[in-house]
Amino acid sequence: MTHVWYVAYGSNLSLDRLSCYVAGGCPPGGTRAHPGARDRTLPARSIPVELPGTTYFAGRSAQWGGGVAFYDHATPGRTAARGYLVSAGQFADIAAQEMHRDPRTDDPLEQLVLAPLAEGRHEVGPGGYETVVDVGRHDGAPMLTFTAPHGAATAERSRPSAAYLATMARGLGEAHGWDDQVAHEYLAGLQNLA
Repeated sequence: MTHVWYVAYGSNLSLDRLSCYVAGGCPPGGTRAHPGARDRTLPARSIPVELPGTTYFAGRSAQWGGGVAFYDHATPGRTAARGYLVSAGQFADIAAQEMHRDPRTDDPLEQLVLAPLAEGRHEVGPGGYETVVDVGRHDGAPMLTFTAPHGAATAERSRPSAAYLATMARGLGEAHGWDDQVAHEYLAGLQNLA
């Protein structure tokens, strides 16, 4: 096995935004460019995913200027997501860029994600997107996402920027076929949980 499903639930729901982590560049509405992955091949497949657990907004993004989405699989709720079939190396490179690091050839995460995660999760570090969570399997490949080590109950909530929410809404339309009203109602519901 060489590929995994990267399950996105925030701005990476949008293929245009995810493409900046794969091919390099600055996302529409963003403020900084990314170097891109070592393998710049865009995902060949994506699937709509619905996860048990909640999405919440916290922190402050240097890219978007407001809170960003995190996933808490232990808190009841519903998370609309999108799975992208990527190589293990691309998954590691996306995760590195989420943490403001450059992709590297010796990233241990690349091999780690190809084996089952102990207790379904692995903390790479203390950063916002350094906890990898196994959320299932599809077509024989693991489905993985990354999030913060803390959960929604202990996070200091913050409001996302309009550009961030617009990117998420585009991605929800792409992945789930939702119109603007349905996407905005979903996103408003997440913000009301704060």
